[in-house]
Amino acid sequence: MNQHQGIVHKVCGMYRRDIDDRKDLFQEIVIQLWKAFPNFRQEAKVSTWIYQIALNVAISDWRKENRRPEKTGISESIFNLTEIPADDAQEEKLQLLYHAIAQLSDVEKGMLVLYFEEKNNEEIAEILGITQNYVRVKMTRIREKLKSLMVPSEK
Repeated sequence: MNQHQGIVHKVCGMYRRDIDDRKDLFQEIVIQLWKAFPNFRQEAKVSTWIYQIALNVAISDWRKENRRPEKTGISESIFNLTEIPADDAQEEKLQLLYHAIAQLSDVEKGMLVLYFEEKNNEEIAEILGITQNYVRVKMTRIREKLKSLMVPSEK
């Protein structure tokens, strides 16, 4: 686990923004890895197996969370937040990217995690149990979707 915990952290970061939620998800993934380890047949790389378990747990957790009633947060106006200064353009772009990624489907997020991990199409296909051709098509569509989602809306 020490050698591959980065995989689990990346999956948790993709599916959960809140630090406490990420910690809970990390713990749940580790528990599921522990439970599944006796059945690991070593037919695939350990990292592939970890990705499969981590993504399945993250997606299940995300779906469970979306069935719960929506949490209401404290209004930003209480904190008198100001607009993002022009010199923080990089931070604004990063937040725009996070927002765009949050709008992707479960499968799209999973593919993006693997893409950011520099997995090739063959590895992504093996981990997700889909064809390499589907990976190529889906990745092209994900890039197009992110581009369109990151265009700032004009008010």
